[in-house]
Amino acid sequence: MKLKKIALFFLLIASYSIVAQNKITLEEIWSGVFRTQGMDELHALKNTNQYTVLNFDRSSRSAQIDLYDFATLEKVKTLFDTKNFKQILGIDNYVFDQSESKILLATNSSPIFRHSFTADYYIYDINTKELNRLTNKSIQEPTFSADGSKIAYAYENNLYVYDINSKIDLQITQDGKKNSIINGITDWVYEEEFAFVKAYDWNKTGDKIAFIRFDETSVPEFSMDLYNEGLYPTQHVFKYPKAGEKNANVSLHVYDLKTNITSKINLGNYNDFYIPRIKWTNEANILSAQVINRHQNNLDLHFIDASSGKTTVVLNEKDKAYIDITDNLTFLSDNSFIWTSEKDGYNHIYHYDKNGKLINQVTKGSWEVTAYYGFDEKNKTIYFQSTENGSINRDIFSILISGKKKNMLTSKTGTNDATFSPNFQFFINTYSSAIHAPLYSLNDSKTGKELKVIQSNETLEAKLSQYNIAPKAFFTLTTEKGHTLNAWSIKPKDFDASKKYPVLMYQYSGPGSQQVANQWNSSNDYWYYMLAQKGYVVICVDGRGTGFKGAEFKKCTYKELGKYEVEDQIDAAKVIAKYEYVDASRIGIWGWSYGGFMSSNCILKGNDVFKTAIAVAPVTSWRYYDSIYTERYMQTPQENASGYDDNSPINHVEKLKGNYLLVHGTADDNVHVQNTMKMIEALVQANKQFDWAIYPDKNHGIYGGKTRLQLYTKMTNFLLEKL
Repeated sequence: MKLKKIALFFLLIASYSIVAQNKITLEEIWSGVFRTQGMDELHALKNTNQYTVLNFDRSSRSAQIDLYDFATLEKVKTLFDTKNFKQILGIDNYVFDQSESKILLATNSSPIFRHSFTADYYIYDINTKELNRLTNKSIQEPTFSADGSKIAYAYENNLYVYDINSKIDLQITQDGKKNSIINGITDWVYEEEFAFVKAYDWNKTGDKIAFIRFDETSVPEFSMDLYNEGLYPTQHVFKYPKAGEKNANVSLHVYDLKTNITSKINLGNYNDFYIPRIKWTNEANILSAQVINRHQNNLDLHFIDASSGKTTVVLNEKDKAYIDITDNLTFLSDNSFIWTSEKDGYNHIYHYDKNGKLINQVTKGSWEVTAYYGFDEKNKTIYFQSTENGSINRDIFSILISGKKKNMLTSKTGTNDATFSPNFQFFINTYSSAIHAPLYSLNDSKTGKELKVIQSNETLEAKLSQYNIAPKAFFTLTTEKGHTLNAWSIKPKDFDASKKYPVLMYQYSGPGSQQVANQWNSSNDYWYYMLAQKGYVVICVDGRGTGFKGAEFKKCTYKELGKYEVEDQIDAAKVIAKYEYVDASRIGIWGWSYGGFMSSNCILKGNDVFKTAIAVAPVTSWRYYDSIYTERYMQTPQENASGYDDNSPINHVEKLKGNYLLVHGTADDNVHVQNTMKMIEALVQANKQFDWAIYPDKNHGIYGGKTRLQLYTKMTNFLLEKL
């Protein structure tokens, strides 16, 4: 009997050893095997110390909005369940009215661009349990008025107001027209580059709506062929201002529900400007609007008296390069406001009075505030996230609005993010690192103490322990020019420093971006682990121009995108080539979007360093990209022709020596396939051999069905053959 037990023990050890050698496959990566568990559509309520989460019951194929208590984490009740309402097949998202007695539910969503979509919306009364469709149309961006009696929304470029009690629909703009006039919804370039869609806002008493009007009439059109299933392709035509071209003319308006009169706001003598944010203050008649010039280096914050139309510039920001737009503007009860700025060289929190006079700079130091969470009026405390514990990490802090008594509330090194309870007594912390899968916990807001784990991903961590992978390792790399850069590497589990390994470098490198971050795996990371299992070392380096190390580091690439970033990747590769374990003749680089622009430049300008490059959906000339993004960093082509052309890979194709794979989707509304077609033609005319793949009707993400699996199979095979 004892011998049988010993035999069984060794059999288990042997079987575990076999399991521990599991290999990651592309099918696993793209079928969701490594997907994490989370808290979907987490909403902290405002009136009670509770939060809601969207849950899904697989057995009944139904979705629930469940209410939980912050203090106990116990489920209080289910507020809404789709199984009781057959007209709701699924919940895409939901919002509460201010009293939190009504829920606006979105279902049957249909995407337009990256952030925008139309959907069918229903109003659910929690008390009466009545469900009514808002309108029979598929609409955009509905929002409750302050008293919950009305809902504003957009439909076919016009704004409407729906009265919930009378069920009367009032159209408040009349001139909306596709590819011409848009009311209350952003155009393509605002949506993509200022990252918002809803260009209207209710005031605090629900009797006024401010909105931005876009006149796109003179904006050049871009067209894409869509191949679909028909006999003939169709064309998608939309307004897209490329760098240096005509933007939409924007204007600011206020609609008064009491008088049914719309007033145009005179913002002053601006020429060629943007309105990247509007927001009502806590005074019902005072609207704030941010106005920035086309170069995006001079921003005015206006306070507008909606009754008289009088405007006052309460704050002005100037920058020698550019100013980033954020959502951090927050009005306190006395109408003083919180503002974040890089004006001292790092992004920090500032407190201004209601007239725009600086009260004090709340945070200071050679680190960045990366999120503003809110202000606890009772305890005069601000909560925020920052990089004080290292630029690759994120921690949660509290600080008095006076700037005193700063307190770090998180203790685990990695990436921490918070959702605070309404009374700021607790916060739900979302934590992960390169070696710890996302963990959701309840924490005390005064001490940061972890009170209870809500959701962990121990099952996923246990599953990954059965695979033959070594964790991502962080380090800094110093180039011969003296630039110290953040980096990570993934090596084979059986790494032997006496052997020579091929290296694949990954980067994105866009202004203010970050790829070297201490957080949990993305799908790409699993691909890198798979490549490591095949004998590759994967390294990522964040060069100059990337974010979270101060304004000087980030903005040094101003007017010369693709110069210093490419220089840093080439110089980093030269350092890596000298590592004893690296085969210097087998270094490759790849990237997507801006990263594809970079990898294209690297295989050309660094043809003595890089053997192979993959570029997915790359910009190949900034002349083909949109006005807001490109001009923020480059000014216009008319002003800075050399900045555009000297670093365009199209103009360096004759330098190609190595292996180059070029990939694009034909329905990319963001980085147009025109970029790749122009690059292909330049390579052909230079008589250069290369590989390329075109994905019909796929957008910038190149996904859908088996698309990602096919793409990553192609890239894997290309690397196995060419690197």
